Amino acid sequence: MHIDILTIFPGFFRSPFEASIIKRAVDKGHVTITLHDLRDYTTDRRRSVDDYPYGGGAGMVMMVEPIARAIEALQSQRRYDDIIYLTPDGPLLDQHTANHLSTFNNLLLLCGHYKGVDERVRERYITRELSVGDYVLSGGEPAALMLCDAVIRLIPGVLGDETSALSDSFQDGLLSPPVYTRPYEYRGMKVPDILLSGNEKEIAQWRYEKALERTRERRPEMLGE
Repeated sequence: MHIDILTIFPGFFRSPFEASIIKRAVDKGHVTITLHDLRDYTTDRRRSVDDYPYGGGAGMVMMVEPIARAIEALQSQRRYDDIIYLTPDGPLLDQHTANHLSTFNNLLLLCGHYKGVDERVRERYITRELSVGDYVLSGGEPAALMLCDAVIRLIPGVLGDETSALSDSFQDGLLSPPVYTRPYEYRGMKVPDILLSGNEKEIAQWRYEKALERTRERRPEMLGE
């Protein structure tokens, strides 16, 4: 997979992309990530990417021209399966969407700022809009990082255990069940004996029941009840 990211703060990503799962995926050749500074596609001395909104009001708006130049320049190099704009008013990113995106070859992510991007960018270039929650961030960079992490970990070969991602919360429409490791007893709290029984069928049933119980308690809307 190849991911291009359009941003006015490319430095934001350098530390996260140089550590953990994402770095491992890059080092193994499962994904390449290229950061592009939107200011490199401006034409004025101030390298302006924003201007005042037509109609008045507080805040600034990201201009159509630098974004259009950047997207068109990148489109001349490769065909994108999706051009994604990270925005608070987009559909919420969920596990189903992350699974779907992980099967793509090329993604282009646009990080918004200020009051957002000129609507003409969304109308002409954007193929998918995504939000990471019903709140406003200072920019689209944290959302783009979350999207990258959610998608990249699903690419075959990235995680050490190929089946690990399949048992994550939301993959089967439920939250994950409780998990335990050594020691068996800690301050009077013991690991459920069923997990030490070696009976795979009974353990699977226990995990399903606990996942269902936890989902019903914490996220009942997931069950449609």
